[in-house]
Amino acid sequence: MKLFEGVRVLDLSRMLAGPYGSMLLADMGAEVIKIEDPDGGDPMRVMGPPFLADGESAYFLAINRNKKSVALDLARDAGRAVFYDLVRRADIVWENFRPGVMERLGCAYSKLWSLNQRVILCSISAYGQEGPYRDWPAFDLALQAMGGAMSITGEPGRLPVRMGLPMGDLTGGIFGAFAVAGALFRRERTGEGAHIDLSLLDCQVSLLTYVAQYFWTNGRVPGPLGSGHASVVPYQALATRDGHLIVAVFAEKFWSGFCRVVEHPEWERDLRFTTNRDRVANRDVLVPLVEAAFRRRTTDDWLGRLQAEGVPCAPIRSVDRVLADPQVRQRGMVAEMAHPVHGKLPALGTPVKVDGAMGLEAAPPPRLGEHTDLVLGKLLDYGVARIAELRATGVVL
Repeated sequence: MKLFEGVRVLDLSRMLAGPYGSMLLADMGAEVIKIEDPDGGDPMRVMGPPFLADGESAYFLAINRNKKSVALDLARDAGRAVFYDLVRRADIVWENFRPGVMERLGCAYSKLWSLNQRVILCSISAYGQEGPYRDWPAFDLALQAMGGAMSITGEPGRLPVRMGLPMGDLTGGIFGAFAVAGALFRRERTGEGAHIDLSLLDCQVSLLTYVAQYFWTNGRVPGPLGSGHASVVPYQALATRDGHLIVAVFAEKFWSGFCRVVEHPEWERDLRFTTNRDRVANRDVLVPLVEAAFRRRTTDDWLGRLQAEGVPCAPIRSVDRVLADPQVRQRGMVAEMAHPVHGKLPALGTPVKVDGAMGLEAAPPPRLGEHTDLVLGKLLDYGVARIAELRATGVVL
């Protein structure tokens, strides 16, 4: 049995943060019903390039597997009536509209609660349901900027850069799924639903962890260190004769082995480098010496030598090499979905392994409104004539 088997999610979300989180729930067995506007649906359906041969968005394909699609116009009374019927049979309503939109649609938590006291509403927004920035629009880049991540990402003296992965959005999906799991656990004990107010800015601030604590401790405003670490040296990316790798001398036990590998045993006796605290204090002296040493050999040569001494290290791999990696493959992180048009397509697996299961059942993202008849007919027991009337009046697609 999958972790969320039997849990029904009404997914009103679009773009990235919401759909990514609802996909996590779907991958763990939840029935996710994606409620989309009949006029085009989720805007990410046309996000690109790149596109598949028939124009399907690779972006949309990546974050909407294992879901059903119902095309329903919530701006109309008849559409809201259908949605209310769905809420009565749902466990979770998942949305990432701007604050106030759910109220304008007649779908405020108070309304949903009146229909189903056990329902859990998860509202994901840029800045939360209250506060001076409540109504500001924002996307991943703005959240990384506002949350401090961009101020500490990149090389010293260069323009701030965003993290290569869209963590401003992705953390919202992850924290949302985590919060919903907690709300479901509480509901099992109390019978009560919940309204989760999840701010993407809050999520970014929470990721500051020790960086914020360092500032509160020493009063120094942190800046970018490239791949380096404020508290550990050497801990960084290094250029080799033919590429790059990283080393992480995160504990004193690795320092002597590191010095042997780079053939500089005198560093171990140098009072400037004796302990990690000394090495941090003399970072500007030691790092250029380390960089010069690593330029002498190839990446594979260094990796073999470092691994033989037990020094933490790793190659810096491009995406194509990651997806071909035997460890990644054995852990089921490259899965397969059977697409009705394109046949078998690769898909990312799930990192959540339960009872030894490594595989992922990956159904392709639904076509807009693909499951409208199925959901309204089987779940809501609407007759053929009623569904036809809803379709004729444009309430459903």
